[in-house]
Amino acid sequence: MKYLLTGAAGFIGMHTAQRLLARGDEVVGLDNLNDYYDVALKQARLARLERQPGFRFVKLDVADRAGMDALFARERFDRVIHLAAQAGVRYSLTNPHAYIESNVVGFTHVLEGCRHHGVQHLVYASSSSVYGGNTRLPFSEHDSVDHPVSLYAATKKANELMAHTYSHLYGLPTTGLRFFTVYGPWGRPDMALFLFTKAILEGRPIDVFNHGRMQRDFTYVDDIVEGVVRVADRAATPDPAFVSDTPDPGTSNVPYRVFNIGNHQPVPLLDYIASLERALGMTAEKRLLPMQDGDVPATYADTDALREWVGFQPATSIDVGIERFVAWYRDYHRV
Repeated sequence: MKYLLTGAAGFIGMHTAQRLLARGDEVVGLDNLNDYYDVALKQARLARLERQPGFRFVKLDVADRAGMDALFARERFDRVIHLAAQAGVRYSLTNPHAYIESNVVGFTHVLEGCRHHGVQHLVYASSSSVYGGNTRLPFSEHDSVDHPVSLYAATKKANELMAHTYSHLYGLPTTGLRFFTVYGPWGRPDMALFLFTKAILEGRPIDVFNHGRMQRDFTYVDDIVEGVVRVADRAATPDPAFVSDTPDPGTSNVPYRVFNIGNHQPVPLLDYIASLERALGMTAEKRLLPMQDGDVPATYADTDALREWVGFQPATSIDVGIERFVAWYRDYHRV
């Protein structure tokens, strides 16, 4: 298969590209290499991909309409995995326009490219943040997600609505994947595990929000990639059990699906930090702080639908995942 993979120089993007290339797929990797975080890290990820046969890189912003039109017309992709986005909940509080440009305008260009050029299946990254103000755990695709608490979450919910519209109007198979707190080697420097590791190794205190009373469904990146690739291989189809007078938000009578990908085992934040301390052989000085705007106290994924659809659910323990991250971090930063 010939894939367009957007966000190829990103954390999940690099790992997904490696998996596709390893099984013999052709991957055209797109990224704008913006400076939201360390560009050198993105370039290092990209360098790993460019050493592998079957990969080509295109530097392009998904918000560039003319560029995206030309790319789709020229390449004729079989499938698209759309991971490019302006990430970060807290950044959306101060830079809202970046989220509209990338996550809404850019997604429109991806949908239009798929619509006009015969793409067999669009898989795109949504987020556990769409559950917003929901307090019923575990989070299920069958629940309503109409109460986002950050603009980032609102744009991801918008992506799901836009995808459904294209599935309805044009028969485009679309599948949205709600990622739950992804971590692992080559991770983003703005994520908690990276920030904690850096601070502990430098002898600085770590910021622990909501006074440590947080739970997260931490999901190891290899599990995320396994889910992404399996889902890409099975295009969304109309749900024969869908009932329009009591609609299920996770399915439809058109080729549209939404799935959680999480470890379905929420971990208290202080336990996560304890696992990191064991992996580093060091103790963290903790600075307990209030909850941040746009954040939620707990996430927990119901993954039954994903397991039923592709026969897989994440299962890597945090101790295993964190050990692998620390080994990568020490090697990459020569610590």
